[in-house]
Amino acid sequence: MKANNTKRINGWIIFRYLILIIGAFVMILPFVWMLSTSLKPPDEVLSWPPQLLPKTITIGNYVTVFATAPFARFFLNSVLMASLSTFSILLTSSMAGYIFGKFSFPGRDFLFILFLATAMVPFETYMVPLYLSMVNVHWVNTFPGLVAPYLVMSYGIFFIRQNVKASLPDELLDAARIDGAGEFRIFRQVVLPMLKGPSGALAIFAFMQTWAAFIWPLIITSSRKLWTMELGLGMFQYRFTVDLGPINAGSMISIFPVLMVFLLMRRHIIKGIALTGMKG
Repeated sequence: MKANNTKRINGWIIFRYLILIIGAFVMILPFVWMLSTSLKPPDEVLSWPPQLLPKTITIGNYVTVFATAPFARFFLNSVLMASLSTFSILLTSSMAGYIFGKFSFPGRDFLFILFLATAMVPFETYMVPLYLSMVNVHWVNTFPGLVAPYLVMSYGIFFIRQNVKASLPDELLDAARIDGAGEFRIFRQVVLPMLKGPSGALAIFAFMQTWAAFIWPLIITSSRKLWTMELGLGMFQYRFTVDLGPINAGSMISIFPVLMVFLLMRRHIIKGIALTGMKG
């Protein structure tokens, strides 16, 4: 009986790993294809039957990307926009999440639900009022107007609040207060160090969200000096055709920072998400 049970367990483990391997292959294949296409000469991009690996490797598509448009400028704009947005989201989410998780005040639950409700509102429903607001403050076609909608994330507030409730004991905060520490000092020296893991996960989410932004930069900017990578990639989309080689090369350049951030901080995602559902 024990031998049969061991065989069943081993068989189930092998089956699960097989499913995971297949899933990983399906997820990685588009990135491998994009990299391969970015290194193919034009005559191989649309060859039939299609081949995964290029017969002749060329960097001509990458040269075309930078020769066609100021992609270095687009890349810098995306980096500045995503970095500023990530820093602001981490600051506002950690402060608001700590307040909602550890302080009691009238209307706290209603205000928290109100914040959460904004996460369910599609951007398309309020982009026109948002644009009119930018017109009123003269932020159209400016960097502040470009980054303004990405300075606060309602999901980030929820994410940090759940982690604060799950991993930050009240006794630790009370001990700091007894020692004479003020609330700001407690937040800076006690709360923030305890939130390194969740903050790392949130930083990845925030960076990816801002880096992939397309509709708002398209609406708010009219000068190429403010274009981001996502807008720059649209230059290879023509009326009836798509220049597949350069657009895949540009896409590889575009996903590189996000991929690096994810690889460096991937453990924080698992830890942060695991803690998020521990307490309601």
